[in-house]
Amino acid sequence: MHSVTRKLAKWYQVHQRDLPWRETKDPYKIWLSEIILQQTRVEQGMPYYYKFVAQYPSIIHLAKAPIDEVLKLWQGLGYYSRARNMHEAAKELLEKCKGKFPKDYKSIRSLKGVGDYTAAAISSLAFGLPHAVVDGNVYRVLSRLYNIDTPINSSQGKYQFAQLAEELLDRKNPGDHNQAMMELGAICCKPANPNCEQCPIAENCLALGKGTVNDLPLKTKSKPVRNRYLNYLFLVKDDSFCLLQRGVDDIWKGLYDLPVIEHEKLLEVDELLDEIFLKDIKGRQSLLYNGSSDYLHKLTHRNLHARFHIFFYKRLVSLNKFGIFETTFKNMESYAIPRLLDKFLNEQYKPSKKTK
Repeated sequence: MHSVTRKLAKWYQVHQRDLPWRETKDPYKIWLSEIILQQTRVEQGMPYYYKFVAQYPSIIHLAKAPIDEVLKLWQGLGYYSRARNMHEAAKELLEKCKGKFPKDYKSIRSLKGVGDYTAAAISSLAFGLPHAVVDGNVYRVLSRLYNIDTPINSSQGKYQFAQLAEELLDRKNPGDHNQAMMELGAICCKPANPNCEQCPIAENCLALGKGTVNDLPLKTKSKPVRNRYLNYLFLVKDDSFCLLQRGVDDIWKGLYDLPVIEHEKLLEVDELLDEIFLKDIKGRQSLLYNGSSDYLHKLTHRNLHARFHIFFYKRLVSLNKFGIFETTFKNMESYAIPRLLDKFLNEQYKPSKKTK
């Protein structure tokens, strides 16, 4: 066994965090935890893990659940394609495998939304199969341990680090080894201000010896951030307001949202009144409530600039041709909505503030 692997195993036995998905070999629960944690910190993801396990204790329960219900439970985690893919995979497993989770790497890897990392994590943690995981934490540990300046998001880098991870893998105990590598990155080998004094493999770390720890890992420049400008229409009458369901090509596919006019800028109310959504109701008695509220919502490759225009109407007209429908604030809890809308409703809009 490699000396680094041996030191890491001893360290992990003492310093591992008490996390619920480490107390089970159930591949469904491990799968769930890995999907939740793909783009989410442990502290934020843990309550969602508990909620999902409680509501959907098995693949069969998840597969039979309506997608609207699944998305509502996921609300607040973002990157909703994770939930949609997991739901699709569960339905496929129910249909083809009677709800049983596959036990080999290739079959696990073929599930919708499961990549190399997730397949390696599930197969090693649930079934003890010798597949090394390489996530952000592992990239960071390996790049510093071997003082490698190959960009981790390049084809060469991905291959190089995958090979190194396999060389270090404890093939007799791959699950704990993979957990240890990720845990080291989370506890000691952090992106900023790493705790090298407490690191069990500090004496093996070439970057520490050369003073390059804070320079690694390297990444090639990412895509430029795209700005999008969203002009939301909050059409309200008494205790009712208008919603629509986002379409298939949207980042919030399947979620419910306010009608929105995307433009090259944030619009003023006079500019909005000439847009297609409002032509049918222009001229009816209305009141712009509190002007408008602006938000900046940052995603991986997009900055969403949003302005909420709130209109009160004595009578809402049908906008079904745009897929817009009326609902009540009382029913709001039954709809999965984007975090941006949820933030606006919680921070700035009170249903009690309406026209008399």
